[in-house]
Amino acid sequence: MKAADQYHIAIVTDDPEAKMLELSELFGYEWGEMMGGPTTVTVPSGDTTVDTTVELKAWYSLSEPRMEIVQSVPGSVWTPTEGSGIHHLGYWVDDVSAESAELTRRGYAVEAVGNWPDGTAYWAYHCSPSGPRIEIVSRNLKPVLDRYFETGKLSS
Repeated sequence: MKAADQYHIAIVTDDPEAKMLELSELFGYEWGEMMGGPTTVTVPSGDTTVDTTVELKAWYSLSEPRMEIVQSVPGSVWTPTEGSGIHHLGYWVDDVSAESAELTRRGYAVEAVGNWPDGTAYWAYHCSPSGPRIEIVSRNLKPVLDRYFETGKLSS
């Protein structure tokens, strides 16, 4: 990963509409439509991992620098963060599995992984004891998000 691959900072909140309004009023952010829905993620469970489905809802800013506002999901990694409110830093990567292995080697524990139907990871969350949480996302998704950033919509 490189610093230049960072593309967003995320905040998880119980009230996404209020947070987006606050950031719009303070900084002039504009927001795209909600993306998400039921999402199967792999999470650690003792010495193994399990698949679970969570209802993820997120909105990206159309303005830069990019912000992502995520609806909280009780009992999951998607809970509001104390203090600054920043939940994670998002980075594009070419190989999620390889970068995930490197982050793990460096002491960043795996918190959740999103997989394609064929089992290939397309994003992962990692956290170290001292933070920050890191989200790595397959660069293959960049064209989809670039269209979203241009139009504010998931489909054209």
